Amino acid sequence: MRTVQGNRGKITIKTKMKSNEPKFSKVFVVEDDIVIQMIVKRSLEDRFEVTAFSNGMDALLFLREGNLPDIIISDLNTPDMNGMELIEQLKTSGFFSEIPVLVLSGDESTETRITCLDAGADDYLVKPFNPRELEARIKAILRRTGKFAK
Repeated sequence: MRTVQGNRGKITIKTKMKSNEPKFSKVFVVEDDIVIQMIVKRSLEDRFEVTAFSNGMDALLFLREGNLPDIIISDLNTPDMNGMELIEQLKTSGFFSEIPVLVLSGDESTETRITCLDAGADDYLVKPFNPRELEARIKAILRRTGKFAK
């Protein structure tokens, strides 16, 4: 249910969401490639509240201002603070360590995947990627962490 300001005052609209869909969980996207950033945002914006950053430092500063997401999607190769440094900062922080991280990277090497997962990433998806698979992986992580809004 939501309230909307109309021409004749406030009106309440009852909306019915499917029980298996999130009610706008918050997703932070850390990606310096504007095209990939827009693909991710557009593919997720109907089901999630998406905030994008071009580097890990901007995302970390936003977090420190009290803006907490339900999940972070991060590229590894971003300026100022790369994705690996962001994972390390998050996982060593007492306050942000529980925020799940999904790495979205063009690096498909097994060694890089293992390094990220060992550092605390919850999942790893290689670019190019299917937006529906990205959404499915986000939902799976949110279900496991109990942050999947029903």
